[in-house]
Amino acid sequence: MAATKAEISLQPGLSYLPGRLSRDEQENLVDIIRAIVAEAPLYVPVMPGSGRSMSVRMTNCGPLGWVTDKERGYRYQPTHPLTGRPWPGIPQVLLDLWRELSGFEKDPEACLVNFYADDARMGLHQDRDEADLSAPVLSISLGNTCLFRVGGLSRTDRTRSLKLESGDVFILGGEGRLCFHGVDRIYPGTSTLLKSGGRINLTLRRVNP
Repeated sequence: MAATKAEISLQPGLSYLPGRLSRDEQENLVDIIRAIVAEAPLYVPVMPGSGRSMSVRMTNCGPLGWVTDKERGYRYQPTHPLTGRPWPGIPQVLLDLWRELSGFEKDPEACLVNFYADDARMGLHQDRDEADLSAPVLSISLGNTCLFRVGGLSRTDRTRSLKLESGDVFILGGEGRLCFHGVDRIYPGTSTLLKSGGRINLTLRRVNP
């Protein structure tokens, strides 16, 4: 069972900011994301080696974007894998949020845009494809609530679960930068932000030193 917000105890380096974005701020971000997707369409990433499709659709904005495919695996690159065009820039509102909350002196170079349909999930993983692991990963939830699970630095460490709602911000930094984490499920109908349901997750990342 997921912990309530009053019960959540997180290890050093992890920060949970429930309700950080107001409804108006969330709606503004959704409009911005629609414009990003119009320029850099959502696509289905596949796992290295197996070529198995992930259950999320994704795109990016920023100088670099995270991509994965069967042949070359996980990496960052400056262009969309389908269109070949550069990614759109990171919106100012997200840069401002990073500067306020990240505690890091350099701006992010990538913003992953993951769209979870109501049956999508994300297995436990570490965000470790960046050359600079001193910078945090800042995550923003929009739309339906998800059951988010976070553990320790080993896949076998004990995990905790919490429900991330629309407008919540979660940060993995410091000692918690490489904590395993994932999304076990989406709760349909828990938000009216996205007209067709689902959840958008934005993760801001610094790639290079």
